[in-house]
Amino acid sequence: MSYLISDKYKEWEQLCEQRFRKLKQNEEKLNSFFIDLYDIADELDPQVNDSDITVRRAELQREIKSLISYAVGCIFGRYSLDREGLCFAGGKWDSSAYKTIIPCLDNVMPVNDMESGLTAAVIDFIEKVYGSDTLEENLDFVAEALGKGSDSRKTIHDYLQKSFFADHSKIYKNRPIYWQFTSGRKGAFRAVMYIHRYDESLLSVLEKKYALPYHAKLKDELHKLSEEYVAAKGSEKTKLRRDISRMQILLLEMEGFLHKLHEMAESRIKLDLDDGIKANYEKLKDILI
Repeated sequence: MSYLISDKYKEWEQLCEQRFRKLKQNEEKLNSFFIDLYDIADELDPQVNDSDITVRRAELQREIKSLISYAVGCIFGRYSLDREGLCFAGGKWDSSAYKTIIPCLDNVMPVNDMESGLTAAVIDFIEKVYGSDTLEENLDFVAEALGKGSDSRKTIHDYLQKSFFADHSKIYKNRPIYWQFTSGRKGAFRAVMYIHRYDESLLSVLEKKYALPYHAKLKDELHKLSEEYVAAKGSEKTKLRRDISRMQILLLEMEGFLHKLHEMAESRIKLDLDDGIKANYEKLKDILI
């Protein structure tokens, strides 16, 4: 069975509005009661401003970002569609808790390409939860909420790559539970992990399974661009020259990142969450965003 996220959002919006109006009505009734009780009608107004109501209304972009955050949580095993509430935040891993969405095996999700990694996993989540028949409509709805673009998949990918971590860190008051590895300011390479699944072998996995192959991919792309440049003419040659320069910058950044990553992987750095997020973040800060 397939569902439209837009329909589900409307249901949630209506529920939030009902709660909001009910709370406002109750507060105004209480105000009227105490005004009558103490005979202070000349001093106070029983009416309550909407801005003073503590129950929040639905807000589309916020709710869509929350949906993506929940999807990421399922992808890393923090949550499961097959169990209510928090599923894993340390302790013993129970693989039987996950049937609908199987968490990533090695606790690393690259955010470089749309066709693989975190973007593909989030799209797979939307398809499995809401159905394949409505996938394109749902992706368009999500993308429009994030910031309308001509390509819904690219819009979602851009959000995951450029803004997800910042939003996540803000929600968790700069104590994030998903950490983003990055090669540097140009963002040649990015990958996300879940802090509660970290172990001292993770950096080695990040290096060998993800960073080194991606570095090789960038080198292949540079080689192809160089071949195209030789055969090109006129304005096409100018464009390729810019592309080659950009690729060289990315490769230079990537090489510096690989050097630092290799040294840290060799050190098999251990984290102790009892020391707090900030203290542990400091240990890996050279390769984090």
